[in-house]
Amino acid sequence: MSRLFGTDGVRGLANDDLTPELAMSVAAAAARVLYDRDGSQRRVALVGRDPRASGEMLEAAVTAGLTSAGADVLRVGVLPTPAVAHLVAELGADLGVMISASHNPMPDNGIKLFAAGGHKLPDAVEDEIEARLDEQVQRPTGVHVGRVRDVPDAVRRYVDHLLAAAPQPLNGLKVVVDCANGAAATAAPEAYRRAGAEVVAINAEPDGLNINDGVGSTHLEVLQAAVVDHGADLGVAHDGDADRCLAVDASGAAVDGDQIMAILAVAMQESGELTDNTLVATVMSNLGLHLAMREQGVTLRTTAVGDRYVLEELRAGGYALGGEQSGHVVLPGHATTGDGLLTALRLMGRVAATGTPLASLAKVMRRLPQVLINVRVADKVAAVASPEVIAAVSQTETELGETGRVLLRPSGTEQLVRVMVEARTEESAQAAAERLAEIVAANR
Repeated sequence: MSRLFGTDGVRGLANDDLTPELAMSVAAAAARVLYDRDGSQRRVALVGRDPRASGEMLEAAVTAGLTSAGADVLRVGVLPTPAVAHLVAELGADLGVMISASHNPMPDNGIKLFAAGGHKLPDAVEDEIEARLDEQVQRPTGVHVGRVRDVPDAVRRYVDHLLAAAPQPLNGLKVVVDCANGAAATAAPEAYRRAGAEVVAINAEPDGLNINDGVGSTHLEVLQAAVVDHGADLGVAHDGDADRCLAVDASGAAVDGDQIMAILAVAMQESGELTDNTLVATVMSNLGLHLAMREQGVTLRTTAVGDRYVLEELRAGGYALGGEQSGHVVLPGHATTGDGLLTALRLMGRVAATGTPLASLAKVMRRLPQVLINVRVADKVAAVASPEVIAAVSQTETELGETGRVLLRPSGTEQLVRVMVEARTEESAQAAAERLAEIVAANR
């Protein structure tokens, strides 16, 4: 049996893989596990969601599961994932539940759980919750049944937190924000306006069906055109639950998560905020980021792919900045998870503070051409471990030298080997990747 919890909670097709019954069972089991671990007499859980239609159904199921296990519920409504994580800590909740499938299409949905303090649950706790989904227990009755109340000022509380964490005024900046018709539709424009920017909000009218539909951080072309049309200084794009942020400069050129991390690392190094002069990123970050940080005297520590691994490394080393190429950026001094709005405010603050256009700031890093080829194999582990493949990788790395890189990574979910090559030119990266892909395919 495959594990119910993935790297980012429970996710699937809403009302098919992810049914209300499953959502209720997960919530009830989480409340029981929490009680057994801390012995609290009355648990408090905070529940938020993104605006996709199935979230209404799943919110009701999660709320029923929690209250049936004796937990009181604070409903915060439609809010970004990082807002839920923050409010778990601010309001002293014992558990946080975010109902969202992030950047996935509207029919999907998911359940993310946060422990007290707003941190993601450890694998061991998720495993315990999963193991207790079907246990038969005596449910509380009477006064011991959980109660539900709403938190009407949840958006204000979150925006206040953002402005305290990124106090640089944005006066004089004109920004276009693509809210992906998602959870950031209210909070992002409000936060950027209160920070002083002139804001043009697009795709900020969620109807439950249009979330991530050709818009947001996975479809930057919409934002790129809008920035040029409005003559804005820059644009920022969020995904459905707003835990990521990508950017666009005044010319419409994309600025990805690696470039954003490079800009923030330099800024935090100058201000003394960059703990041990260290940045944390995944193995998929562009080699250009490695070269840029080396030139700036910043140590780059790498982790496996997935923001949870970045978070683990940040907490283990006490580091101040980390993230992924996709735009998940974590600032542990101010947030317990990736926060797209906080990232955008910090990025825009750097533009405002220096008076330097985003395009110029992004030149701190030059993205090297990157080619990725997926090779279907019978045994992904054996293919990567093949002596012929290992020898070919070694030879290619020698040929590319310091301005090239090879990464072979077995897929986490399919019998695929992902062949990634970076090189000084697109042509050389493509040629090397195709050559390695043929060798992997021959040894499958």
